[in-house]
Amino acid sequence: MNWKPNPFLIIGLVAVSAPIVAHAKIYVSVEQAQKILIPNKPLVKNPIIITDELQDKMRSASGVRQTFQGDRIWRAADGGWFIVDEVVGKHEMITYAVALSPSGAVTGIEILEYVESYGYEVAEAQWRNQFVGKTASDPIKLNQDIQNIGGATLSCKHLTDGVKRVAVLYDIALKNQSQAPKAK
Repeated sequence: MNWKPNPFLIIGLVAVSAPIVAHAKIYVSVEQAQKILIPNKPLVKNPIIITDELQDKMRSASGVRQTFQGDRIWRAADGGWFIVDEVVGKHEMITYAVALSPSGAVTGIEILEYVESYGYEVAEAQWRNQFVGKTASDPIKLNQDIQNIGGATLSCKHLTDGVKRVAVLYDIALKNQSQAPKAK
């Protein structure tokens, strides 16, 4: 009896041993997201210092453990806000932007960069639009006031928690800032 390798077995072994590579997909740049979310309004960079106390309040309200970076905040001439944040998807980071009205209500969300190999449906407008009008006083919880997407549960949950964190940031740190800055 002569042994002959099964070509399907060889192909299967190659497929199993080949690494699964996730490629970053950049949907929009920060500048593009600013034009989409806050069109025709000048923005001024408005970084804030995130103290341990502020970080703890944001973490307890949202459940997001990653440190929030206070250097990616802009204020619009009308008093609205544009904030870039990151949360983990399943394994990789998702970079997204949230626009807030002068009263702290979400006016829109854009996914800037998504690295995961699945769950990318969170970038679809229909899912993102669920956040419009939400404030820190809303639950902003997956399967409560935000619907899940099958196959993207962790990305949905973490982005939802991230938007809650941004809404809480407005409530405890941004809303008491002085009048809107003059555009340069």
